[in-house]
Amino acid sequence: MSTAPGAGRFAPSPSADLHAGNLRTALLAWLFARSTGRRFLVRIEDLDDRARENVAQRQLNDLAAIGVTWDEPPLWQSEHRGRYDAVIDDLVGRDLVYECYCSRKDILDAPRAPHAPEGAYPGICRQLTEAQRTAKRECGRPPALRLRAQATEYTVTDLLHGAYTGVVDDFVLRRGDGVAAYNLAVVVDDELSGVDQVVRADDLLSSSPRQAYLAGLLGYRRQEYVHVPLALNADGKRLAKRDGAVTLAELGAAQAFALISASLGLPASDMTELLTQFDPASLPREPWIYR
Repeated sequence: MSTAPGAGRFAPSPSADLHAGNLRTALLAWLFARSTGRRFLVRIEDLDDRARENVAQRQLNDLAAIGVTWDEPPLWQSEHRGRYDAVIDDLVGRDLVYECYCSRKDILDAPRAPHAPEGAYPGICRQLTEAQRTAKRECGRPPALRLRAQATEYTVTDLLHGAYTGVVDDFVLRRGDGVAAYNLAVVVDDELSGVDQVVRADDLLSSSPRQAYLAGLLGYRRQEYVHVPLALNADGKRLAKRDGAVTLAELGAAQAFALISASLGLPASDMTELLTQFDPASLPREPWIYR
């Protein structure tokens, strides 16, 4: 287990330029880390096929432009695939992994138990016999690997949301294309980087029970979770590039920083001034409506 000092992090996927909502979350992650004496790290989550190196570099430039600093060179997930394979191998050795041949349609069409939570994997491939698995392999569809979970729910504590109990199912650890799944990669990377504080948008709160459960199986440290409100457009939908001038390139660094700091009720001229005013208890708990 890592013994590095605690850290916070911001972990964008380089599929599109950061918008004002993303930058706000990054700024909050930095404030939470710095105000608690933690290091601050940036991780580029580029395992997805949509990831683009030029986009990642623009994201890093935009973070620096609004004053977000980090203490180590950014970690690129694509350079560390071996660490995910090693963890999966460990879980395989503990009989906590099984092959899954389901398509999305298979999962959607599968019957569910009367009280099964929405979004939970229904366990279609969990009880396949070796003969059935062999027959599936012969069809040529590469299997995903799923966790053989021993729980159906798990409770985490979030600084803003309090106790939150969510679904734990047999979630994917490695996709059929051989790429580590999000829920595995973030848990492994956070542990090996010494991250013990996860600040991110609250649309990811429902992922936390799965990730915390997996971290417990692996003997990893407990995370401090902080899921902050999303940025929404005037129609109450998630902010996106289609909503107009939302990126730093369109707004300019000074205007973007002014908008974000004002949205937190902390008007400031720079990050140093913002940090001196920062108080988690006074943060807005409602989504930021970007107009």
